[in-house]
Amino acid sequence: MLHIDVMDGLFVPNLSFGMPVVSSVRPNTRLPLDVHLMLANPVKYIEAFAKAGADSITVHVEADSDPAQAIEQIHRLGKRAGLSLKPGTPAQAVCPYLKDLDMVLVMTVEPGFGGQKFMGETMEKLSGLSRRCQELGYAVDFEVDGGIDPSTAPIAVQNGANILVAGSAVFGQPDYAVAIARLRG
Repeated sequence: MLHIDVMDGLFVPNLSFGMPVVSSVRPNTRLPLDVHLMLANPVKYIEAFAKAGADSITVHVEADSDPAQAIEQIHRLGKRAGLSLKPGTPAQAVCPYLKDLDMVLVMTVEPGFGGQKFMGETMEKLSGLSRRCQELGYAVDFEVDGGIDPSTAPIAVQNGANILVAGSAVFGQPDYAVAIARLRG
């Protein structure tokens, strides 16, 4: 899948892609588009990103929008719904929503800028949430984003991640195929 970070300069201190990029990418790939909304008020934009071609939409539990409303809206539009946590946000913040989620995104860096160092302390949160979903019988994917490289990818997988977002470890290399093969180990 292609993970597309959308930043508004308010929720995180950076700006990035918007709906025009998603709608331009959509006709050029069959890969699922995993859109991560790092926006102050994501509910305002969910429908536009769904129409632009997102297959899954993830919002932050820390955003100004009600997570339950965002999840319901994403599902009503026929898309997979994800909820994300910043490194400092406790795992319990997503627990009330787990039964309704398709994915939990655990940020392993502070969102907003690429190239940061993997925060290993987030793995306890990931493993706890993964175990909880297994115990409850919830079919939730666990995605990690930030500092993923050939040395951190296995750590994330061992702690319950089944989706890894790799930016610099792939796009900072001369040969993307080789970089991806290294991540897969």
